[in-house]
Amino acid sequence: MKQVVIKRLLKQEDSTMNRQFEDFAGFYGFKPILCRPYRGQTKGKVERTVQFVRDNFMVGIKYNSLADLNGQALAWCNKVNGKVHATTNEIPFERLKKEGLSPLSREYIIDKINLRRVQKDCLISYAGNQYSVPAEYVGKDVAVVALDSMLAAYYEGKQIALHRVSYQRKDMVVNPQHYRRLTLKQTMDAENVLLEQGKVIDFPLKPSDLSRYDEVLYD
Repeated sequence: MKQVVIKRLLKQEDSTMNRQFEDFAGFYGFKPILCRPYRGQTKGKVERTVQFVRDNFMVGIKYNSLADLNGQALAWCNKVNGKVHATTNEIPFERLKKEGLSPLSREYIIDKINLRRVQKDCLISYAGNQYSVPAEYVGKDVAVVALDSMLAAYYEGKQIALHRVSYQRKDMVVNPQHYRRLTLKQTMDAENVLLEQGKVIDFPLKPSDLSRYDEVLYD
């Protein structure tokens, strides 16, 4: 399905994954593994679960809304998972405690997340403005979350940049620390002293007014 893979080829490394799904996987720390398409034998447990739900829950069910259907489904799941499983001879709810799964400590807010490609100038575009991220993420897709007055950029679940949201248009909001790797001299282990401003979070750079040059050009 396109929510997971955009272009499916024989090898997973040659396939094109959905960028939003890749970011989601990185956020929660798991690696997606693609099964061969149209081959149920490679994902039998998934196919068998679908059949089990269809044959044991959906048959003859009546509901008047999606909320009603979801409520009935949740009640049925709680009932089934509270009984002894015929194959494992264990209660699914009790067996789940032994899995050692990681707790869900943070939420992936999918309706407020946007993916942005980091340009060569270390900038991403959001709502008509540009914001900087560290130079090592140039060419990568990062997730952008805007909440209240702050804008955060994430890569594989790790926050890599935090800016104050600009409510102007065509602003460039820059953290000079993001450019340190680009300002290191190749022959000397010395950094640009102009960027030694550790207390600076970010600052807006107003675009230059080039209208005067246009006037001279066409005079």
